[in-house]
Amino acid sequence: MIEQFEQIKGRYDELVVASAQPDIIADAEKLQAIFKEMSELDEKVHAFEQYQALSQELEDVKELLDDPLLQEEAEQELVRLQGALEEQETLLKDMLIPQDPNDRRNVIIEVRPGAGGDEAGLFGNLLVRMYTRYAERRGYTVEWISLSETELGGVKEAVFMLKGAGAFSRMKYESGVHRVQRVPTTETQGRIHTSTATVAVLPEMDDVDASIDLKDVRVDVYRASGHGGQHVNTTDSAVRLTHIPTGLVVTCQNEKSQLKNKEKAMKVLQSRLLAQLESDRDAAYADERKGQLGSGDRSERIRTYNFPQGRVTDHRINLTLYAINNIMDGDLDELIDALAIAARQQAGQ
Repeated sequence: MIEQFEQIKGRYDELVVASAQPDIIADAEKLQAIFKEMSELDEKVHAFEQYQALSQELEDVKELLDDPLLQEEAEQELVRLQGALEEQETLLKDMLIPQDPNDRRNVIIEVRPGAGGDEAGLFGNLLVRMYTRYAERRGYTVEWISLSETELGGVKEAVFMLKGAGAFSRMKYESGVHRVQRVPTTETQGRIHTSTATVAVLPEMDDVDASIDLKDVRVDVYRASGHGGQHVNTTDSAVRLTHIPTGLVVTCQNEKSQLKNKEKAMKVLQSRLLAQLESDRDAAYADERKGQLGSGDRSERIRTYNFPQGRVTDHRINLTLYAINNIMDGDLDELIDALAIAARQQAGQ
């Protein structure tokens, strides 16, 4: 491990020297590439330098153990430094685990009702609110792509993007089937119902990541309905894209401009296509992951929200939190942090 970090630091030092060379400074493209690589290595280099500083401090304290006047104080400091060094070593090991290349991307979230009729739609709406409130807490920008609502205020389909550094790295654990147990507002006898909603989480793709032959896409325009405001409903601004080879369909109606709706729909289509390709390619690996942290497949029940008991249980890591009101208000960090730790531990096995 130490040898790997020495190589990383050596590469970082090379980049620092290169960035000061006149011929590199004169080439904006090369300079940008160097700064990008430095940025990717910076956190690892800083952590390794802290590890080296702690190691040196530990050696210095060991030399004081032979001094009768300083021995007791040195022994206490030795215990503290050994603990700090162990924590830093764990951090370094985590940093060597291969990172998901999509982690830094924006994220597209799709919420749809599952089993449970009207109550499933209402629960889907709660999940949408939970995610948008979480976005506010994290400083992400919410950009709507499509929203279709029921007469009772539930969702038939909600598709939106969260824009912000690392948004996908935080939200990728939300993909799957979410189950709610509560007394619906439509229930007159106080009986607890169980309903579900599905959540799909996709990284936003660049045009070069999933190029689409426009000949394979059928474009239909129509008049928007529902969410979007009066002006939206007076023009044929809504767009439906159908990818003929796969049958994937994407709609977008939240912008007043037909062009903007088409651009957003194309982004979603690109992300869905790439996700499908990756899913097919990694099918064997996904089978191995099942039963561990979970494959993230939308058919899995990943979490239960039990309102009468005030608890939320994530079944992938057997974590139960009795803080349902806070969680539904977007306080998801404790859940997501626990899932991220479990994922790192699994990857490091």
